[in-house]
Amino acid sequence: MGALSKFISHLYTLTIIFFTLLILEIAILVRSVAGLNLNSGKRVITTTQYLKLIEQKNPTICYTKKLNATECSVCLSDFEEGDKIRQLKCKHTFHQGCLDKWLQEYRATCPLCRTKVLPDDVVASYHRLRNQVQYDGSDAELIFLLSSLQGNTLHRFF
Repeated sequence: MGALSKFISHLYTLTIIFFTLLILEIAILVRSVAGLNLNSGKRVITTTQYLKLIEQKNPTICYTKKLNATECSVCLSDFEEGDKIRQLKCKHTFHQGCLDKWLQEYRATCPLCRTKVLPDDVVASYHRLRNQVQYDGSDAELIFLLSSLQGNTLHRFF
């Protein structure tokens, strides 16, 4: 009878842990869908929205030899006919992929002259999202946690 009581007690504990983790996952999902940082209440911008804003302000064009630029200052490769490039308001030109990566990793400024590409509030909103701990869709951590809890509790029964 004591073993059954102990088993039910451990089962109850595991159930509580499981539902707590489930509620946390739902909260993370709701927060990411709503686009709100629960700590500050300020709006955050997803990567897709951020890249769309960059595209609106500095549209992608195809490189032609008529343009004065010859190489991307980020990757130092020469432009080739048909390459997708962005020319910023400061007249500096880069490969689209190189510039987009730069703008995502660093502040939204020209890599050469540091002219602002996007307003500070937009950049701050984007970096707020990046600085949050995000659920990446992988269940590996959750499975590891549950298996370690399971191993801890079940070894007491055998």
